[in-house]
Amino acid sequence: MYRVLAKKQSVVVEEMLYSLSNLDAYEWVWIDLSSSTKEEAAELFHYYRFHPLAVEDCLDAINQRPKVDFFDEYMFLVIYALKENYLMEELDIFVNERFIITYHQKAIMEIDEVWKNAINNPAETPIDILHKLIDKVVDEYFPKAYDIEERLNALEENADLLSIKELINHLYDLRMIIFRIRRVILPMNDLLYRITHTEKMTLISEKQYYFNDVYDHLLKLREMIEGYRDFSADLRDNYMSVSSNNMNETIMALTIITTIFMPLSFIAGLYGMNFSFMPMAEWRNGFWYVMIVMGISAILMVIFFMAKGWLFRTRVHKRHRDNE
Repeated sequence: MYRVLAKKQSVVVEEMLYSLSNLDAYEWVWIDLSSSTKEEAAELFHYYRFHPLAVEDCLDAINQRPKVDFFDEYMFLVIYALKENYLMEELDIFVNERFIITYHQKAIMEIDEVWKNAINNPAETPIDILHKLIDKVVDEYFPKAYDIEERLNALEENADLLSIKELINHLYDLRMIIFRIRRVILPMNDLLYRITHTEKMTLISEKQYYFNDVYDHLLKLREMIEGYRDFSADLRDNYMSVSSNNMNETIMALTIITTIFMPLSFIAGLYGMNFSFMPMAEWRNGFWYVMIVMGISAILMVIFFMAKGWLFRTRVHKRHRDNE
């Protein structure tokens, strides 16, 4: 599937069909290829004589790293749009002063918004469209980033009193999302840096202030993601420490119980031997004497453990944060 937006005689029109032989008649053209066949895209790329490596990265490569390549008459970009459920959608762009070609496998909301805006703004150029595309894509990262921050804060407060296991599972899911976004943000940051500092395309230098603004947004986003990564690592360490502490408490409780019953088991085992002659074996109240000795022994050990502070410790289930 493809669609064409073209400017001719100061008017921007949306063409339902296009012919390769008529593309040069327009001042500039925007061709959006969405879920197109490789043959259809390859025919268009061949017409513009794009470099085979750029065509290969566009058509054949999977999960390309965000990048920008400068060629003699155009540049080739790979960026990623963040969709629902934190999924990434690759967007490949070829652009110069006469054309902008976007290629993607699934629908991208940001392209639709810029497309509608370009129809009503005939003064725009392909470089303007490129700037707005990147700007829209970057801006859509921020709501998702703020959502991650809220989810991290919720895990820190643990208002739902989730178990440590549940907290750690939620935290690892969030860390997977953070690392997925980070793998895209870092190279996109380098991509914008190269665009804003290039001397290979004079059209870019004319719009440098606009691209610098997008670069600033990416820097802020990068700082946010790095902060979330560190915050999630601190939460993970805290939860692991709490989990380890609770496990130690459990082991200590079981050890204390075992220690209390050790002398009782010894006495019971000693007087459970079937010998004919044993001290107190013929006593009328011998059983009760032994029970009293065992009870006193257990009470003394409990008192000793309490004095050491090894009994009745309070477990930590919830982390509280002071209100600022």
